[in-house]
Amino acid sequence: MAIDVTEQSPDLVPGETATRQHPLSTRTEWLRPNILWAIAGGVVGYLIGHWLGNVIASGYTNVQSSGQNDVANVLGLSFGVVGWMGGIGALNYPLAKMLGREPAPMVPEQSWVRYFRMTEDHKVVGIQYTVGVLLFLFTGGLLAMAIRTELLSPTSHVFGPGTYINIVGEHGTMMMMMASSAVVGPLGNYLVPLMIGSRRMAFPRVEAFSFWLFMAGYAVILTALPLGGFPTGWTGYAPLQTQASGGMDSYLVGFAVIGIGMILAGFNLAATIIHYRAPGMTWNRVPIFVWSILATCALLTLATPTLVVAGLFGVLDRTAQTAFFVNEHGGSSFLWENLFWFFGHPEVYIMALPGFGIVMEIMPVFTRKPLFAYRTAAAGMLGVALLSFFVWQHHLFQSGINPDMRPLFMLTTELISIPTGFLYLVTLGTLWKAKIRFDPPMLFCLGMLFNFLIGGITGVFLSDVPVDVTVHGSFFVLAHFHYTIMGGLIFALFGGLYYWLPKITGKTMNRKLSQWHFWTFFIFFNLTFFPLFLVGLLGQPRRVFEYAQNLQPLNDISSVSAFFLGASFFLFIINFIWSVYINPRKAPDNPWHSRGLEWQTATPVPWYNFERIPVVLDDPYHYGERDAPAVADLGHELIAAGRVSSNPVDPDDLSVGGRDDLDPRPPIL
Repeated sequence: MAIDVTEQSPDLVPGETATRQHPLSTRTEWLRPNILWAIAGGVVGYLIGHWLGNVIASGYTNVQSSGQNDVANVLGLSFGVVGWMGGIGALNYPLAKMLGREPAPMVPEQSWVRYFRMTEDHKVVGIQYTVGVLLFLFTGGLLAMAIRTELLSPTSHVFGPGTYINIVGEHGTMMMMMASSAVVGPLGNYLVPLMIGSRRMAFPRVEAFSFWLFMAGYAVILTALPLGGFPTGWTGYAPLQTQASGGMDSYLVGFAVIGIGMILAGFNLAATIIHYRAPGMTWNRVPIFVWSILATCALLTLATPTLVVAGLFGVLDRTAQTAFFVNEHGGSSFLWENLFWFFGHPEVYIMALPGFGIVMEIMPVFTRKPLFAYRTAAAGMLGVALLSFFVWQHHLFQSGINPDMRPLFMLTTELISIPTGFLYLVTLGTLWKAKIRFDPPMLFCLGMLFNFLIGGITGVFLSDVPVDVTVHGSFFVLAHFHYTIMGGLIFALFGGLYYWLPKITGKTMNRKLSQWHFWTFFIFFNLTFFPLFLVGLLGQPRRVFEYAQNLQPLNDISSVSAFFLGASFFLFIINFIWSVYINPRKAPDNPWHSRGLEWQTATPVPWYNFERIPVVLDDPYHYGERDAPAVADLGHELIAAGRVSSNPVDPDDLSVGGRDDLDPRPPIL
């Protein structure tokens, strides 16, 4: 089918159309880069890389003796990623520049096929990320069901010990890589330009590039199981790393690929927030969710390179006979632990900070109160981001760390609870004496606060050296981690989805199904993971599938609850399909009567975001006495009240972000 597309710039206001015909207009639809070409390119790239690796390493002694060619695996996976990115069209722009040609601009599309292509529309990328994150979550959840099935009995086994530890490692890796982008990818990319009054991201092609790297990393990590898996858990510890089968190559390459995507995403979002804010949006008027994304971007861009470099060292140890992590040849397995956890603990806050940002963004709307201590919340996020780089060695308390270093890292670990406590107190202060509306988004926010409190209190115990030495390798740590991340981040993510989906889809989610989703999710989450605190204190170690007979009742409660917890996720899918496709009800432009900038445009959001760039002279949290009229069409009410500029602002003049002295016209919130 031939297409005829006229180029439209994302900086043009509605109605303006460039007259130049797009170069792709003469191509048939199926010849344009899309996900099918990406899959084909990935397969071809893998075959070429694997063949080249066999040619290079066929004479290596270790390959001949073991029959395992890590060079072929690494080159196959790396070439496969390149083929994937080439098939999706991510390399067209840089290749055209290298050849001295003018790259063809991307075409703004409105059909469903845009979700399977590279795109410059940040809203489409946000939806792509949402599907990608849910795919990670679904895969990791199936592996979790396999783990809990195995732990139903201490003596009868479904899997062998090697298969079990491979499933545990694959589950942890999938979930951690999902969680690292669970909010920054879907909601960060979709909402940040809207919340700061911009029409686009700073680097739209980089944004799309980072998403397709994210999905390439998913495919690479998924190949670990057919290649033999890895016995290290999600942490990839040496010396097991250098002794593992070919699945370890998938782990190292997959981490590096997703890590590069995380760096690019963090850099792009930070550049957008710093340079593309609407006129008048000074730093003390930036929405708190945007502050959380900015703090997370600092962690993404500063911590993730350490993981990428560590992965490169691991690949070299397995393919080029280097000895970075090989003790027998002068290396050190402690080097991997230090490099990994220098990224790994900031990674925890890469997941936690956006969750708190969602909660603090939503709470003022459903309490009709200003956000309590806004500046304290912003300072707390920056404090958490800074201190997270000074606590990594508390993961090494049992690994032979110099005992003289333990008090320092015990102190820094306990200190980080201070800025984290600031964030928690801000939420409690917002709730104080409030008339709360218990809509589904608010329910998930309250659930997040409950779960994170349990995770935070148990984390204080783990920061103490004697307690950590006692319980570090047990299920107590696993329960703490799941309460902090899944109980915090995933609850906040669902709260954000229920809050912003009416803006994203233009449809109202079913209230009853949303409430059923929350209560089943909340109850079975706690029934799944709270018993694990007890079995951990009673001595059950992690990553071991045989345990004492007296611990079976608690494990059975956890396993059965986990099955119901997994089923509760389907309530969200059913709710989405029912509300958007089967029985859709059009959502108002502002169903929650929010004062946020993202709600002051049409629903669903047009591709140009704002017909006129808004001018900002206030923050969005002044509810109560200064609350705007509680009407769906809030934007027009404010214009009538003289609080919103109806004059157009030059969309190309984005350098005025954060300065209110450049435009004297009436402000938007």
